[in-house]
Amino acid sequence: MADAFIEIASVSKSFGSVTAVDNISLSIRKGEFFSLLGPSGCGKTTLLRILGGFETPSDGRVMIEGQEVTHMPAHLRSTNMVFQNYAIFPHLNVEQNVAYGLRQQKLSREAQAEKVSAALAMVQLEGFEKRGADEMSGGQKQRVALARALIKRPKVLLLDEPLGALDKKLREEMQIELRILQQQVGITFVFVTHDQEEALTLSDRIAVMSEGRILQNAPPREIYERPCSRAVADFIGQMNLLDGIVESVGEQVVVSSPELGSVSVGSNSQTVRQGDAVTLAVRPENLSLSDSPAPGGLAVTLRASSYFGDTTHYRVSPLEGEGSTLDVSQQDYEGPGRSGDRAWLHFDSRNFLLLKD
Repeated sequence: MADAFIEIASVSKSFGSVTAVDNISLSIRKGEFFSLLGPSGCGKTTLLRILGGFETPSDGRVMIEGQEVTHMPAHLRSTNMVFQNYAIFPHLNVEQNVAYGLRQQKLSREAQAEKVSAALAMVQLEGFEKRGADEMSGGQKQRVALARALIKRPKVLLLDEPLGALDKKLREEMQIELRILQQQVGITFVFVTHDQEEALTLSDRIAVMSEGRILQNAPPREIYERPCSRAVADFIGQMNLLDGIVESVGEQVVVSSPELGSVSVGSNSQTVRQGDAVTLAVRPENLSLSDSPAPGGLAVTLRASSYFGDTTHYRVSPLEGEGSTLDVSQQDYEGPGRSGDRAWLHFDSRNFLLLKD
């Protein structure tokens, strides 16, 4: 990447016989909100710690703004880190916690107070200077941790699941505030999370990781709408994944699946031949139900439904034949929605993705 601000080149990290990071190469732009997304144990936190200087890679190198920092200790790097547990000092008040990051700078008391005041204003904690650590909510502690990390204006802010300990409502509020804050300060954020929705909401780009490797590195919309493999499709949001066999290959690929019969889909840049085993992937919101027969409808049986206010999720199974159940998400299905009822499933095959791996 020509405009790379952070470069990770062929980085690996092993702990004994366990490879946590496996030959990863990655570039991140200046001012980008970049997320490392994956399940527990996929290597995302290890990679973040390598960026911050808390781990040394077994192989490869790390560059920040053209300077190699592979073996540079954490305190000499132009990075700062926010941890999941906040790491707030319980014996210090808010002002003292935030000022802790300035302890190596020989600042006058007035200059230090000015910096602390500006940092607290940045995270909307004006007036909380004398508040004790045990007098703050989880969201307030998170803001203190952010202010302490940002007060030295690092070139890169590393965030290790910083919202993981918050309840759902507060977490969603903090997501919005974190994104606004990042855009205001213009600092490069590298964010670790296992929450797909959080990564899609916050990020300019996402690297989806599994078993120490990057499966796909792309903007959120591309990750969601055009996952490159079954593993990515299965991890990002809800997705119906149907096993199929290629019947013929032409301008369209005809795939036969137990659930849907023969379906014509685009190749999705996949190279396939007749007889290949493939996966058909379709989001629940791209399927719909009706309570009466219509051309092209497939008879199904309702197995379960869950009401979510703005939409209802249904699980259905084909009335005839075999195969997996399918998840459908829609607002306006007018049938009774009772378990065991017959309904008709509708879809546009242009919304299906063909996946080979």
